[in-house]
Amino acid sequence: LSLYSSPARETKYVEDPQTQLEEGVSRLRHVMEPYTAWCQQMLRLTFEARASLSSALCSDFFSEGCEFLQNPPAGFYPRLGVIGFAGIVGLFLARGSKIKKLVYPASLMGIGASMYYPQQAVAIAKVAGTQVYDWSLQGYIAVESLWKDN
Repeated sequence: LSLYSSPARETKYVEDPQTQLEEGVSRLRHVMEPYTAWCQQMLRLTFEARASLSSALCSDFFSEGCEFLQNPPAGFYPRLGVIGFAGIVGLFLARGSKIKKLVYPASLMGIGASMYYPQQAVAIAKVAGTQVYDWSLQGYIAVESLWKDN
């Protein structure tokens, strides 16, 4: 026998009344339910289409890149590491302005890449030089025409 008697429990669950905000959110959810279901279905179809398309594209377009990364030439990964490290150093040095954060890493990576791939760097420099010359000539002509108009 127990020394202590426990009173009979008669508990009743009482739910708190909903506030106006909760009622509004509930109504909004019920109104938006068909649209969210439609969006979820479209996302599912999009992901399925993307998966099938990417598998088809990877086999066609990126097979050469995959082969190159699986069987790289000798010294490729160390070169890639040096070029990437030059970009990180550029980010470290480019404290302050956003323009520096774009220019420093790109220029240091370009310098690193040009050390390892000089022939490609010369070809890119020739094309870039021609483009810069054309742009500067167009700018000069535009300024000259503005100057003569006044």
